[in-house]
Amino acid sequence: MNLHSLIIGDGDKHLIVLHGFLGMGNNWKSYALSWSQLGFKVHLIDQRNHGRSFWSDEFDYKILSDDIFKYMRDLKISSSIIIGHSMGGKTAMNFALNHQKMITKLIIVDISPRKYIQNNQDILDGLGSMDFGLIKSRKEAHKHLLSKVPEIEFRNFLLKNLYWNNSNSLSLRLNINVLKKSSSIYESVSSHNSFKGPVLFIKGDMSDYIIDEDKSLIINLFPRAKIQIIENAGHWVHVENKIDFNTVVQNFLKL
Repeated sequence: MNLHSLIIGDGDKHLIVLHGFLGMGNNWKSYALSWSQLGFKVHLIDQRNHGRSFWSDEFDYKILSDDIFKYMRDLKISSSIIIGHSMGGKTAMNFALNHQKMITKLIIVDISPRKYIQNNQDILDGLGSMDFGLIKSRKEAHKHLLSKVPEIEFRNFLLKNLYWNNSNSLSLRLNINVLKKSSSIYESVSSHNSFKGPVLFIKGDMSDYIIDEDKSLIINLFPRAKIQIIENAGHWVHVENKIDFNTVVQNFLKL
């Protein structure tokens, strides 16, 4: 089965964008429009169990990486830059370490290769307990999530996954039952290989997803990696400081 993607631009260079956990490619559309002006064909991919892509009980980073390989093979893309946020960043790291010749550069947004502690069970429980027999509007969906997700901006982000299905009732573009039990996404990235190409790690200054202790692990796997800190931003760097984030990414793409 093929991944769903929105392709923007008609340049002769490819840029693949991988969203984070509970996100979708379309969230990056404004950036894709900007990056396409640099001569890129930008691929906004929905990873499996997210967005408009297929659902599957199989869900770990090897499988997500294999999905990207098949996507590039089917579209006859011999090489690309990949940018990935959070879960998408770990997919990108896995792919680069296993398919080095298919990647020219890598941009990893606010995630390191290390193992993380699961910290979003409340969010998953809130999404998983939504009863669309009772919830008939976005307003009611917001109300349902309020106790689990008090931040309005994050609720808005999560509820971008709402859509009206063919039965004229609300549904989620998330395979929430599989995602709730997918502990493998918190595992570390490990490899006997290292990726020798240029890599940019972008960190929000208010985020603890990349810490000083991660630097040796990053350099071990990505010896040419550089870490750039974006001020006034947490884990959602690309949402919280759009101007500085886009400037940093564009400068790296132009190198």
